[in-house]
Amino acid sequence: MKTHFYLLPLALFLLSVVTVAHSEDEHGHEDHKQERHNEKESGDAHDEHEEGVIALTPVQQQTAGIVVESLRERQLASETRAPGEVKLNAYNTTKVTTRISAQVVKRHVTLGEHVKTGQPLVTLSGVDMAEAQGALMVADREWHRVKNLGAKVTSDRRYTEARVARQLAYAKANAYGMTSQGIETFLKSGDARKANGEFQLLAPRDGTVAQEDFIEGVVVEPGHVLFTITDETSLWVEARMTPRQLTGIHQNTVARVKTTAGWLTGSVSQLFHTLDESTRTIAVRITVPNPDDRLHPGEFVDVYFQNGQQDAVLAVPETAVVRSTDGDWQVFIAEHDNEFRAVEVKVLQSNSGFTRIEGIKPGTRVVTQGVFFLQSELAKSGFDIHNH
Repeated sequence: MKTHFYLLPLALFLLSVVTVAHSEDEHGHEDHKQERHNEKESGDAHDEHEEGVIALTPVQQQTAGIVVESLRERQLASETRAPGEVKLNAYNTTKVTTRISAQVVKRHVTLGEHVKTGQPLVTLSGVDMAEAQGALMVADREWHRVKNLGAKVTSDRRYTEARVARQLAYAKANAYGMTSQGIETFLKSGDARKANGEFQLLAPRDGTVAQEDFIEGVVVEPGHVLFTITDETSLWVEARMTPRQLTGIHQNTVARVKTTAGWLTGSVSQLFHTLDESTRTIAVRITVPNPDDRLHPGEFVDVYFQNGQQDAVLAVPETAVVRSTDGDWQVFIAEHDNEFRAVEVKVLQSNSGFTRIEGIKPGTRVVTQGVFFLQSELAKSGFDIHNH
């Protein structure tokens, strides 16, 4: 009994030592597993950040409209760029003015409205026109009286004077602004009260009311431009160029105009021969078709002149090149059938719908359509090709 009494404390001590050792071993094992797990996650995240790869299934690629082409040489025409300004085509433009002092009685069209030839634009009234109308009605009646009497009853002199007086009165009313149709209607009425000086100005051509400068009730003087009517289906773009840039540019040279709404193609119609003293540049006029009203007078554009020389260069469609988040140019390359990666490139030239680039090798498979979808996916992942 005495021996067992001393053995019990020893057994309890050994049991506690074994329990503590086992507990420390379990904690150490769990800590080691957690460290390896954290290292693995950190390594995986680092690899994904390094690669910046976007993986898409064939179905996703079809939905996003992904199209891939190999980078190759293309024949591109050399171009010269110059700033330009859109202007009215003066050959398709008419200014509507009054030839006498008159008051604006009523407007019939507004700014921006499309008008047809012969359509009333404005009704005016003037003292000079009233006098001309009265004289015309008197001369017309006298002429008809003399003509009805016949040459046998009246002298040749009187017959001629009546006819010439009527012709002069007619011409004067016409010169003051009455149309031939308006004059005939006025004379047929035979109503002297209509000699009140009112007359209408009609649209001289089909086109758009591009400018107007009056309000109802004002008195306008001869030569005052009431309306500017233009056919905007064809406009002018005036580009400013240095004498050196003009090398190889001549009449009928093809020019591409870059606008906020896209590209338009025209041709050089005139080259000015006077150097601007302040800018030391020469104006080049390009006639540009404007079928969908995409250009507007006063708009600033970029003009690219093609000199006809063809160069073989590495180029991709313009749709393949986009700006990265930091403003650099980039393209997306297909590394495998379902993986795409953003690569920074240098843009050298753009024309005819293609962009000449540097930074990747010929034969590299480049995404030419669906780029904005890939760019959006890249932004979601937070990847930066510069590893900032």
